[in-house]
Amino acid sequence: MDSQPGSSSNLTESRRLQGYWNDGLGHAALRSAQLLLVLLLVGVAVYALTRVTLVVIPVLLALILAAAIAPFVNWLRRKGWPGALATGTSFLLLLIVFGGLVTGIVFAVRSEWSTLVDQAVAGFDELYRLVQEGPFAVDDSAMQEARDAVLDFATSSTVGSGALAGLSAAGSFATGFVLMAVVLFFFLKDGDKIWAFVLRWFSGERHRKASLAGARAMEVLGGYVRGTAIVAAVDAICIGAALFILGVPLALPLSVIVFVGSFIPLVGATAAGILAALIALVANGPVVALIVVIVIIAVNQLEGNFLQPVVMGRTLSIHALVILLALTAGTILAGIVGAILSVPIAAVSWAVIKVWIGEDQGDPAEVPEVASDDAESPEMGSTGAGQAGD
Repeated sequence: MDSQPGSSSNLTESRRLQGYWNDGLGHAALRSAQLLLVLLLVGVAVYALTRVTLVVIPVLLALILAAAIAPFVNWLRRKGWPGALATGTSFLLLLIVFGGLVTGIVFAVRSEWSTLVDQAVAGFDELYRLVQEGPFAVDDSAMQEARDAVLDFATSSTVGSGALAGLSAAGSFATGFVLMAVVLFFFLKDGDKIWAFVLRWFSGERHRKASLAGARAMEVLGGYVRGTAIVAAVDAICIGAALFILGVPLALPLSVIVFVGSFIPLVGATAAGILAALIALVANGPVVALIVVIVIIAVNQLEGNFLQPVVMGRTLSIHALVILLALTAGTILAGIVGAILSVPIAAVSWAVIKVWIGEDQGDPAEVPEVASDDAESPEMGSTGAGQAGD
């Protein structure tokens, strides 16, 4: 009997404390604590991934390349090729093309890098002189600071060993290249088994959403890589042809820089075009430089109004501000490689979020098939990185 007053007092105190958390401020505090915890976990995960970039970057590259080549593997299978032969052939072709492209880019740019830097600096100085002699007053200190910042970056030792190595990523590091090749082969050969293992952790509606999210992720990755490669090739060919016709020196390495820069949305191709215009200014004069600028603007308009909508479709259906923020974060975390990979990662993340929140329900004929497959060997199609070898 003596414990009843104490129990009643404890119950009253407990209810009073619960009341603090049940009002609007209490709910806001709980949500804030949850958000801080999520941000902390994400921060720890990102920091951990940046410590093992030699593993993370090759795996991401392998996944992106596998998503891009998976339709070709499936096409060979539909033509009657055995699974192992289709996978092996696709793997070797992709490895040869990718390795040759990376090697060509590295050698083409590195062999002319010092000349490119000298010409770009001279072009900037010539532009600075023309601006000073113009009718409008300019801030000399701001122009000099911009020049010095670009010059310090371009002539620093980290550019040759860091930024250009970032352009080639795994191709510049034997270990990373071998790891990427091995992971790529297993993604193509056993992509369905790997995805089946991941789906073991889900059941019911979550299993259906995870299956659809995987399908959308592969569609976005594959479409992004193929579309961006086509757009980059068109940009490089058009601008490179104009540079050759106009007699601008270093046209080949400039075309290569335009091709690589086109994989960085919004800023990549524009920055490469500015470099080409500066070199044309110092080597061929202001008239040729102006023509180069006009060509670059025309190509950018062609890309933005025709190529991107037709080739990319809805693959990159994220706002330009999100792309800019993703580029900034990726560049800070992993340099040029981070800038190249950040946008497809953001696009995939948005596609997965739309599936998980129910905005993307999938096609009625597609989702039941994915969800009803046996967990041991689901039919991947475009959902996985590849098909199992026969």
